Amino acid sequence: MTRARRTQSGFTLLELVIALSLLALMSGVLFGALGFAGRSWEGGEAKAEATSGMRLTHEFLRTQIEGQHPLRMNRMPEFPLVFAGRFDELRFAAPLPARITGGGIWYYRLAIAREGDRERLVLQRSVPDLDGFALPEFDGAERSILADDIAELRIGYLGRDPGAAATVAPTWRERWDDRNRLPLLVRIDVTPKRGLPWPTLVAAPRQAPES
Repeated sequence: MTRARRTQSGFTLLELVIALSLLALMSGVLFGALGFAGRSWEGGEAKAEATSGMRLTHEFLRTQIEGQHPLRMNRMPEFPLVFAGRFDELRFAAPLPARITGGGIWYYRLAIAREGDRERLVLQRSVPDLDGFALPEFDGAERSILADDIAELRIGYLGRDPGAAATVAPTWRERWDDRNRLPLLVRIDVTPKRGLPWPTLVAAPRQAPES
């Protein structure tokens, strides 16, 4: 009688194997679910960080471009504006951001910098020499990295041909050649290597220091 009770209260080898198999299966499913949740969380954080960085870059560029000062080179023929634009590069003069000490009007260059296998959206800055005989360059200039892993930068300019009357309808173009007039609008499109393109940024440079 005692032996029969002991047999009924124990586990057979088959039952033990089945229980261990179920435990292993449940552990595998739980581990996979936790791993998926972790990857989803990390992906969400990375996306949120990228979106936040894009918005900050947009706001910064808009503020700088709309703060454009139409400075002129004092010793060059026709006193050209300190401004130049191509489809992949923008040069303009604007105040130094308030958070950076020093103040004054600086000359900026927005372009993609290729460093090894990395491509970065970079904003260089230098103090323009308005008494020079050529537009300033950016050799050894200070710089700020606005974004990493950028596939393409496209810039457009809305305006009229040099010398055209104000009655002529403005059009978009890939470069700005008028040395005495700023574009009405600047359009910037940034495409990262991963993820969706940034929303198009459109900014209006101010046309005169008193504006």
